[in-house]
Amino acid sequence: MGSSSVGQDVAMTEDAAADRSGTMAPVARDSLTRIVYNNLRLALMEGRFWPGHRFKIRELAASMRVSETPIREALMQLVRARALELLDGRSIIVAHMSLAQYLELRTIRLFLEGTAAESATARITDEGIAQMAALHDELVSAEAEKRWSDAVRANWRFHHRLYEAAEMPELLAILDDIWMRNGPLLNYHYPHAPPTYPGPHEHLRVLENLRRRDAAGVRDAIQTDMRQGGVNLVKLLEAGGDTRNLSRGQGASPSA
Repeated sequence: MGSSSVGQDVAMTEDAAADRSGTMAPVARDSLTRIVYNNLRLALMEGRFWPGHRFKIRELAASMRVSETPIREALMQLVRARALELLDGRSIIVAHMSLAQYLELRTIRLFLEGTAAESATARITDEGIAQMAALHDELVSAEAEKRWSDAVRANWRFHHRLYEAAEMPELLAILDDIWMRNGPLLNYHYPHAPPTYPGPHEHLRVLENLRRRDAAGVRDAIQTDMRQGGVNLVKLLEAGGDTRNLSRGQGASPSA
């Protein structure tokens, strides 16, 4: 992940700490930890890290232009959220996922994302639908050009744009936690387990039903997208049993 946006976030926090006399109040350490946590969380949701990626605290601190302490604290928060794993009390890696875990999380997602999609149908603006259409176009373009990491990111942004339109912040927070664990796995879609559909891409049916304000249709399309789009990923996990047994050669190349 790039350091510029993180550095800007830190700078904004420091600017906010200035009082009216022009002197600077100290920036709370928990503020930096929160910034680091949020940036790492977003990177995980977008699939910018692979399962098994090992974090090097010193290098991460340098790239994000903060000290090692907020890095370490943010990583431990993500360990507690089960997005990362602590090995031997020292090394921290992106959590691996088994087929059983993936299927269980998908069962939860089917209900929760279906609910969010249904709720969003009446609330999303025409501009929001246009943004989703543009994100789907980016997904299709990235797949055609074999920009696998961009495809993973565009897919997440398509879904997230819909769910945030539901205006259900508690539900969105739960979904973000699930996507934080699911995002790294989706790198294995490409190039050997791409999403496939018996007909047109389900995203197109999502968009069509949004324009018609058909809430049940949007819910069904989102749920079908999860089931059909993940068929090849399930087969890959059935063969390997766990991401520990899959090589990066069976998936996309990292862009983090």
